[in-house]
Amino acid sequence: MNHVIHPTATKGVNVSVGHFSVIEEDVILGDNVTIGNHVTIHAGTRIGSNVTISDNSVIGRWPKPAKTSTVKVDAELPPLEIGEGSTIGSQVVLYRGSRLGRDVLVADQAFIREKCSIGDAVVIGRGVAVENQVRIGSYTKIQTNAYITAYTTLEDHVFIAPAVTTTNDNFMGRTEERFRYVKGPHVKTGARVGGGAVLLPGVTVAEESFIAAGAVVNRDTEPAQVYVGVPARLLRPVPEKELRPK
Repeated sequence: MNHVIHPTATKGVNVSVGHFSVIEEDVILGDNVTIGNHVTIHAGTRIGSNVTISDNSVIGRWPKPAKTSTVKVDAELPPLEIGEGSTIGSQVVLYRGSRLGRDVLVADQAFIREKCSIGDAVVIGRGVAVENQVRIGSYTKIQTNAYITAYTTLEDHVFIAPAVTTTNDNFMGRTEERFRYVKGPHVKTGARVGGGAVLLPGVTVAEESFIAAGAVVNRDTEPAQVYVGVPARLLRPVPEKELRPK
C-alpha cells in the first residue's frame, strides 16, 4: 500500500489504512480502525477501537491562527482523542487538544477546533463549525451548517437544527473591553433550537426550552417554554407529551 506510517506509531489488530494516507509519530490506533484515502493523522493523536475515518480528512492538526487573531496557541495542547466506535466523515478537520467521546458521528466537511470536549453519541452534521473551547454533552445533535461559536456550552440531549448561529461578542471585535465579556450561549439539557435561529452572546436557553425557527434569542429563557420571533418572546408552554421523561 502506498501510505506512510511512522515507525513510532502503534496499531491494533485489523487496522486498514488507505492509499496516500500519512500517520505521524506516536499516533495510537486501536483495534479494527479503518482509515480512508488521503487522510493525515498528526503526531500523538489517540484513536480508539472500531473508529472509521473517511477520505481526505485531517486529524489532530495544530491550530495556526492569523497574525491579527486574538486567539493564542497553547504550546502544551494535549493530543486529540477520538473515542471508540466513532465515525469521522470525509474532508473533516479535527484540531489537537480536543476530545471526542464514544460513538460520535462527525459528518462530511465539519470541523472542530482545539480545546473542545464532545460527549458520547453526539451527532455533528455536515458542514458544522465548532469553534475553540466548546463543551457539548452526550446525545446532543447538531444539524447541517450550524455554527457553534467559541466558549459555548451545549448540555446533554440538546437539538440544534440546520443553520443555527451562536454568537459570543456584543462588541463585534471593537474595544479591549470586549475580552471581559466574551461568552457563548449556554443551552441546557433537552432544549431545542429551530432552523436559522440566532442565539446572542451569553444567553442561557433553559431546560426543555423550544426556540422556533428564525427566532433571535437576546435574553435568558424559562424552562419548558416555546419562544418565537425577533426578538424572541414567550408564546406558550411546551406540550407535556414533548417533554423528555424525568
